[in-house]
Amino acid sequence: MAYQWAEDDFDLPAGVGRLGLSEPVNNRKYIMYHGTTRKAAEAIQASGFRRSKDGMLGPGVYLSRDLQKASRYPIDHPEHDRVVIRVKVNVGKVIAINRQHHPRQKTWQDPRYGEVYDTAWVPPNCGMVKSGLEEDCVWDPNRIQILRTIKPQPVQSFGGCGYK
Repeated sequence: MAYQWAEDDFDLPAGVGRLGLSEPVNNRKYIMYHGTTRKAAEAIQASGFRRSKDGMLGPGVYLSRDLQKASRYPIDHPEHDRVVIRVKVNVGKVIAINRQHHPRQKTWQDPRYGEVYDTAWVPPNCGMVKSGLEEDCVWDPNRIQILRTIKPQPVQSFGGCGYK
């Protein structure tokens, strides 16, 4: 069965920005998305986000301003059991990590390596993410406010006409 991910983004909270391909602006708030399983989404809603132990950008909460990016996660998990959590994030101080082996790729939040950042941003089409879609990693889960969950909707087909 085919699924689609629909999002009504007309109800943005006051002071919150829309998806753009430009770098997130320091100290702005954005709508972002986190893809996960239904069971994990329930746990996150009950007790909040927790930092991952590691990842492409080191420890943090991995999000994207792109719903299509988030809806792919977890990769290799059945789509009908995926959920995307829509959140509002104050990104704080942002660093762009725009290439593999960037000197701050995994140390952007560590004061031992220089300036400290709240969010690491991987620009779209920079070669770091296979899909070419942007990714964000937020160090402090307290910067993230859960708004709601989005579940995939089965695509309805109409007769044998090939329309969906």
